[in-house]
Amino acid sequence: MKKALLFINGDSPKTIPNLSDYKLIACTDGAFHYLKQLKFPLDQLDFISGDFDSHQIEEEIIYQSQNYNFEIIETPDQNKTDFHKALELIIEKGFENIDVFGGSGGEQDHFLGNLSVAFFFKGKINLRFFDDYSSYYFIPKDFSISGVRGKMISLMPFPVARSIETKGLKWPLYQEDLVLGERIGTRNIAEKQVVSIQYKDGDLLIFIGK
Repeated sequence: MKKALLFINGDSPKTIPNLSDYKLIACTDGAFHYLKQLKFPLDQLDFISGDFDSHQIEEEIIYQSQNYNFEIIETPDQNKTDFHKALELIIEKGFENIDVFGGSGGEQDHFLGNLSVAFFFKGKINLRFFDDYSSYYFIPKDFSISGVRGKMISLMPFPVARSIETKGLKWPLYQEDLVLGERIGTRNIAEKQVVSIQYKDGDLLIFIGK
């Protein structure tokens, strides 16, 4: 399974994942600033994309590209976010499994916008977000995950998920509904190594604590 790694302009991760796990590595122009601060190996980047609305950032990226082999791809369409456009580029390059860092933190409208983008691509690609606290992503209607005993598990409807049944959690659900604004499923604990979740209708985000 070949995977792509994408950095976008949220909070800078404290640690960088194992780059050898990925066949393609990219970032948006807004994420470039924290990659430099992290002393990220720029020779590992395949491309940087964005609308380059900051002239200073654009000049710095162009300067760095002269020393490395990454591609600069301008995506000026203001009807889509830089995150959305970067995903389209990665998909065009033949990738369906994409890990995203920098999706949370920063300005909260960006975070909500990133979730909206993930929802748009749900069912088309396997997209997972990672930050310093958890990983999170939309799950299919029949889902299981292993190696999670003792970890915090939160279930967030988007905006509704119906007839949810869980196994392996401290506080299980038995054919119950979660509805944003009424009832959500945060701060549960995995009591088993394997947690399974099934639901009949709607959409569901899972957050898995570190």
